[in-house]
Amino acid sequence: MTTLTLPRPTLRPALRTVTIVACLPYLALKIAWISGSHLGIPEHSVLLEHRAFMAAANGGTVLMDACVIALALLLTRPWGLRMKAWVLALPMWFATGLLAPIMTGYPLQLLVHALGGTVNNPADTGRAPILDDWVFGIVYGGFIIQGLTLGTLFALYARDRWGHLWRGRTGELPDSPTRPAQRAAAVAVAVLSLLPAGMHLLWATGSTAGLSRSLAKQRTSDEYALEAVFTVFVVLGVAGVLMLAFGLGRSLPLRVPLALAWLGSGATACWGGWLALASLGSTGDPGDLPTSLMHLTYAVQMIIGMLAVTVGAYFFAERSRQPDRTP
Repeated sequence: MTTLTLPRPTLRPALRTVTIVACLPYLALKIAWISGSHLGIPEHSVLLEHRAFMAAANGGTVLMDACVIALALLLTRPWGLRMKAWVLALPMWFATGLLAPIMTGYPLQLLVHALGGTVNNPADTGRAPILDDWVFGIVYGGFIIQGLTLGTLFALYARDRWGHLWRGRTGELPDSPTRPAQRAAAVAVAVLSLLPAGMHLLWATGSTAGLSRSLAKQRTSDEYALEAVFTVFVVLGVAGVLMLAFGLGRSLPLRVPLALAWLGSGATACWGGWLALASLGSTGDPGDLPTSLMHLTYAVQMIIGMLAVTVGAYFFAERSRQPDRTP
């Protein structure tokens, strides 16, 4: 058996250090809030109305950001190559899914603001800001850095450990005994994606169909931009899954549909789960509670993710049993 070892370029330790440092401001803020501090939280913010729920949520997000540090270590230390594939791949899929929309959505929101879009202040929305503006800059700026550095580390690690699994082109995929099942799952993903893609597109273009009363009244350009980003990721995920299952885009390198499926399914499923979880903190006011259509949209997004992960697991399991085509 060949023993894998990580190369020793200085890039990886540097990326690991930057990743860990980028986590520290977020962790410090969260720990301060758990301790009772109101740093960066304006008076009358809705975050001050549900202290128990916010303490639990902040504790959970501290653990999530701590996992980013653990992943940075796993991706750069020799013992990381001895971990089972799913122990790394599944957390990285979640991390990619949560960070990718922030990495694209936040710069888009800043651009819209620069062009005169509405922001979260009482003059625009009639509601008090949730957080001070500087908090968003520090937190989302840190997330973008984490996404770039952790994504680069994962790409380097995956190339070293699994690069042989995505050599070649989409049209060169061999016949598979599970291909009919993969195609059925891909079609299910495409059909189910019509709901979240359609709803996010409607919400991105100004429609309030299916939104709670409070969301419909208080939307800003931030929400429109983020809904547009969600729509794009749903489409990317469907494209990647269909290309893999049906051999579409035959001349494309195999890594292209894999990347599309990875990014799109991760963002769709993880943000569906995150938004569903966040809705648990809504007040008892019927106008603030998510509607049935919102809940259904988030649930379908999570189902899409589970189907895509299943297809991906079978795909890589079969590829790993095929002879290595290294030239």
